[in-house]
Amino acid sequence: MFELNSVQKQKSTYKATQNACKLCSPLGASVAYKGFEGCVPLIHGSQGCATYIRRYLISHYKEPIDIASSNFTQDSTIFGGDENFKAAVLNIINSYKPQIVGIASTCLSETIGDDVNLFLHHFLEEYKDISTEFVIASTPSYQGSHIDGFHEAVSAVVKKFALSGPSQDHINLFTNFISTEDIRLIKEITADFGLDSILLPDYSESLDNPVWDTYHRIPEGGTSIANVERSGSAKASIEFGTILNQGNLTGRVKNKKLSRTGGKYLQNEMDVPSIEMPIPIGITQTDRFFETLKELSGNEIPEKYTKQRGRLIDSYVDAHKYTFGKRAVVYGEEDFVVAMAAFLDEIGIELALVASGGESGMLEEEVKKYCPENKDKVVVKEGFDFESIKEWSQENKPDILIGHSKGYYIARELGIPIIRVGFPVHDRIGGQRIKHLGYTGTQELFDKVVNALIEYKQTTSPVGYKYM
Repeated sequence: MFELNSVQKQKSTYKATQNACKLCSPLGASVAYKGFEGCVPLIHGSQGCATYIRRYLISHYKEPIDIASSNFTQDSTIFGGDENFKAAVLNIINSYKPQIVGIASTCLSETIGDDVNLFLHHFLEEYKDISTEFVIASTPSYQGSHIDGFHEAVSAVVKKFALSGPSQDHINLFTNFISTEDIRLIKEITADFGLDSILLPDYSESLDNPVWDTYHRIPEGGTSIANVERSGSAKASIEFGTILNQGNLTGRVKNKKLSRTGGKYLQNEMDVPSIEMPIPIGITQTDRFFETLKELSGNEIPEKYTKQRGRLIDSYVDAHKYTFGKRAVVYGEEDFVVAMAAFLDEIGIELALVASGGESGMLEEEVKKYCPENKDKVVVKEGFDFESIKEWSQENKPDILIGHSKGYYIARELGIPIIRVGFPVHDRIGGQRIKHLGYTGTQELFDKVVNALIEYKQTTSPVGYKYM
């Protein structure tokens, strides 16, 4: 009788994921690999995995994006994917002439136990004259999410190429999964401080290129192998994010010094100090980033940023009456929603719900740490899906949704505004060019949020006023 009751209780509390609030691990790895010069991502698994990833990336970045596949069949699923792997690598090398082949495993290849390192060893024994470099990231989608796959791939590249050496004047920037416009902004900011910075990765050109006269099989841009080698002799690394690579993909890491990010690897193995901070959205976290750059460079904060900060504060004052007391639902990958929640906390918006499909076990702690105004009332949910977000929102009636395009149907059903941020943005042009970071990125976000609230009130008003 006891066993029956236990089973019944388990069935009553279990709920299947519906429309997950996360994407697959190899997708994140593919984005990271595109941020390294001359790299072609190879998905070791079925053709459908690569097709799904290409579809999502092309829809967001509006660029032609090649993702190779080892194209599993029924035979390879049963007998292993060694021959498919070999054929895929040869096709990539012959067709693309890449500097790097970035390999990401999938659910299927991991489930059947394919040893990709052994496959690569056999391949290189057979083809000794090949000069292409290879990087392998283990990214099964039944563990972790796209952000875990992203960090896993970056870490794999750093472990492959970084060289230890005497400390030099340059710094490393592990900027997390941010937009191409944000990457360009970060490069501009560090240059203005007189800092030589290595971005790991840098897909600001490879995933957002200018118009071409002829098709480029491998787009220009990306962090070079030479710069990844130099990352081991940097004076410091800055990592955007405080949760980082601690989802199910790598296992929850209680000792954060053991976290498997590229920055932590360089700190542990090559004595490059790692400075960890939230993604710099909002005044408070941008201040922290700028103070860190000031300390590392020995230079004062350039006047143009002081003025940007002043204009941002002025706009906060101007629009406070429109944001104060409004209730928001925020969703996305964990580090991104922590930073976005901190920004909303700063401008007087109540955090009704902060949700993520990630499962680090750290989200609630981190949200409350950086949201002092909301820490006693915010609801934080990890491992949440969009149907759960919808049910919660129907019951609790937020004023605005803030997240990517996959939540649009919830905002439409509730009749409230949605601010599209992060990844993916599929139903608008310019998703890759949304600016989130720094004072200027925060200014643009703030204006979007305030204007969305004003427009909603104006549209639903029986008066239809023309002045605020």
